[in-house]
Amino acid sequence: MKKNQQYPTDLTDCQWNCIKDLIPVAKPGGRPRTQDMRAVINGILYVVVSGCQWRMLPREYPAWQSGYTYFRTWRDDGTWQRLHDTLRAQVRQRAGRHKQPTAGALDSQSVKTTALPGVRGYNSGKRVKGRKRHILVDTLGLLLAVVVTSAALSDPAGAKCLLRRLGGACKKLRRIWVDGAYRGQLLEWVILHCRFRLQPVLRSDEQKGFVVLPRRLVVERTFAWITQCRRLGKDYEGLPESSEAMMYIAMTRLMVRRLAAA
Repeated sequence: MKKNQQYPTDLTDCQWNCIKDLIPVAKPGGRPRTQDMRAVINGILYVVVSGCQWRMLPREYPAWQSGYTYFRTWRDDGTWQRLHDTLRAQVRQRAGRHKQPTAGALDSQSVKTTALPGVRGYNSGKRVKGRKRHILVDTLGLLLAVVVTSAALSDPAGAKCLLRRLGGACKKLRRIWVDGAYRGQLLEWVILHCRFRLQPVLRSDEQKGFVVLPRRLVVERTFAWITQCRRLGKDYEGLPESSEAMMYIAMTRLMVRRLAAA
């Protein structure tokens, strides 16, 4: 660990250089910032990776109220997603890809929640009471969009929410691979309302047991990356929007590390 790193989750100098120009500046006419923004972000990363409560943030970081205020403000104004999307384009270009993907994969993950009040439901198929994470990733496994809903919501209904949220983003997207749960009326809805098409990737009836399907494996790998952060092992957030922001932060950390290592 380098001298300016108090914890393994802290940004290195190279990693900080990747994002420092993307941090929103203080609003003109407002109260001047007194916090070191690098320290604030390091504190937020500590919460996401370690899974600790905001109030248990170590004293080496700015006060937990400051970290939580920035997390909440940037969640509400879309800063976390904009920061994430900018880095995703850089990672894709570094890998020799166009910054806008043409293909992706879509899937969901049901996770348990805590006793905090908020949106939740029971997924009888997975036998999980909690929330469902619907994500769309590119062929590199990088996050394109995420929606968190009650676990009781069906995969096709969650996919509609996700695809509506894309809006004008991912304009070059033409094909999305899905599993068999997304067939039926969803395919017809996509044909009528979207510029891309869903392509189900199904296992052969002759295949038994676990079978690796590369087009679907990429999104499962992204879920594995995300849940390496202990804050995302379960859903500890009161609001689904906070859960979505945590996922963007987790993937931002992954991409910053890749860019700094290149």
